[in-house]
Amino acid sequence: MASAFSATSSLGSSLAPPSNRLSSLVSVSTNPFGKSQAFAQRKARFPKIYAAKQLHFNKDGTAIKKLQAGVNKLADLVGVTLGPKGRNVVLESKYGSPRIVNDGVTVAREVELEDPVENIGAKLVRQAASKTNDLAGDGTTTSVVLAQGLIAEGVKVVAAGANPVLITRGIEKTTKALVAELKKMSKEVEDSELADVAAVSAGNNYEVGNMIAEAMAKVGRKGVVTLEEGKSAENSLYVVEGMQFDRGYISPYFVTDSEKMCAEYENCKLFLVDKTITNARDIISILEDAIKGGYPLLIIAEDIEQEPLATLVVNKLRGTIKIAALKAPGFGERKSQYLDDIAALTGATVIREEVGLQLEKVGPEVLGNAGKVVLTKDTTTIVGDGSTEEVVKKRVEQIKNLIEAAEQDYEKEKLNERIAKLSGGVAVIQVGAQTETELKEKKLRVDDALNATKAAVEEGIVVGGGCTLLRLAAKVDAIKATLANDEEKVGAEIVKKALSYPLKLIAKNAGVNGSVVSEKVLSSDNPKHGYNAATGKYEDLMSAGIIDPTKVVRCCLEHASSVAKTFLMSDCVVVEIKEPESAAPAGNPMDNSGYGF
Repeated sequence: MASAFSATSSLGSSLAPPSNRLSSLVSVSTNPFGKSQAFAQRKARFPKIYAAKQLHFNKDGTAIKKLQAGVNKLADLVGVTLGPKGRNVVLESKYGSPRIVNDGVTVAREVELEDPVENIGAKLVRQAASKTNDLAGDGTTTSVVLAQGLIAEGVKVVAAGANPVLITRGIEKTTKALVAELKKMSKEVEDSELADVAAVSAGNNYEVGNMIAEAMAKVGRKGVVTLEEGKSAENSLYVVEGMQFDRGYISPYFVTDSEKMCAEYENCKLFLVDKTITNARDIISILEDAIKGGYPLLIIAEDIEQEPLATLVVNKLRGTIKIAALKAPGFGERKSQYLDDIAALTGATVIREEVGLQLEKVGPEVLGNAGKVVLTKDTTTIVGDGSTEEVVKKRVEQIKNLIEAAEQDYEKEKLNERIAKLSGGVAVIQVGAQTETELKEKKLRVDDALNATKAAVEEGIVVGGGCTLLRLAAKVDAIKATLANDEEKVGAEIVKKALSYPLKLIAKNAGVNGSVVSEKVLSSDNPKHGYNAATGKYEDLMSAGIIDPTKVVRCCLEHASSVAKTFLMSDCVVVEIKEPESAAPAGNPMDNSGYGF
């Protein structure tokens, strides 16, 4: 016992700090000013938290004027990008190169105004842009400009003493009626018009328009088209045939082409297992059948442990069997769904214990057939042999029903990807540019064009260039007659005036007088007649390819009126009081007086 104790005490003495270090610690801790100095420095470092709020009442109209000033600042900034002759906005980036963009919602998201009340006004209108971007993917600038017009016309009337409650009711009823009129004006988009829709959205860039139309033609209107940053300066398009997913071979020893580092087999059979393969004996009958039949075999399992994997690799290297293996794509529940999709495409049966199938007892009847399989380090592509078309159609219908029931956008996106993979392929557009700044700007334009094309497929198309909104303004007088009282009719009149704002701004950005342009457009009874800002001509816009998706115009109208209604009903603004900047004394970096606090 004594020896144990002595060992401990000697250990303690060996761990003790040297005497000079200890004395320095003592001298710091006994400093009579050390703690108080440290406390003062820390107090200066953490400023007081002000929880007070500032109230801005609208007694003399100042609160609404400030809110409107914020709206106008944001709308004027975003409005620069509208139309074929709209310019770009340069956004400072704290990290990396500045961004030069032509996308309304990207510009709107960057705006933070110094005055807190003005900033609230800007944030309100930003909602219209964000919501339109979420639903339609394009038309964000038009939403902001339309909201600015509704607010500008509405504030004049409210300041004159009109009842904002009844006015907003008039705006709401008029918007609903105009959306119904818009649907009547809409027509279904033809394949030849898809390129026009995309090009208009990308700032009259027909190279982008034709590429998106080509992608849609290859994968179908319901197909998946994705964007990637290209390696070269040129834009390019390629289509992934068959089902492709992000899982490569488990071992590089399965490679058949050492130059491309890929495993490629034609007329291959697939063995799908929804569990981990732990023992080579469990799959011996399947392997023996593959050797007898002389056909290539692809094993897709949750995982393959070391011993069975070594068996597969050794037999592959000896040339006994043509084989490759990979882990099943996805995680959790999605992994089982992917296996079922592959089974539908290839006619295989997924081995699951829940359905009474045991790995060691199954035979070659559970194998599926693929026309071709290609495995790389990161991806696997399976092309069906065309014998399971009916099963695939049923599976696609089943997934479509799931899309209707799904609530989250992410879930819908994943289900749409599964449909595309089953239906034939995914088109990938690679956006190229000379510099990183140009690449970011170009990618945003192509993304808008792609979203506009998808929106056109969903709900059809109308005449573009702001002319459809101007034509809708002509229908407001008929709607006014159905409204209950004079103040609701004033609300309808506000909508009528605001609908001309986008066309006027397009004309202004093209260097012409907006009021003159709108008068000339309305002088013709032909609904397709309008002003082509790109060429400066008055012509049939539908045949000239100046087309907007109906969904985009509808979303702009609905979201702009929604924001304007909430704005006009506001009468008091509550903001936080800005904290005064504390003039904390700069501490000496060499001072160690706070040590040990």
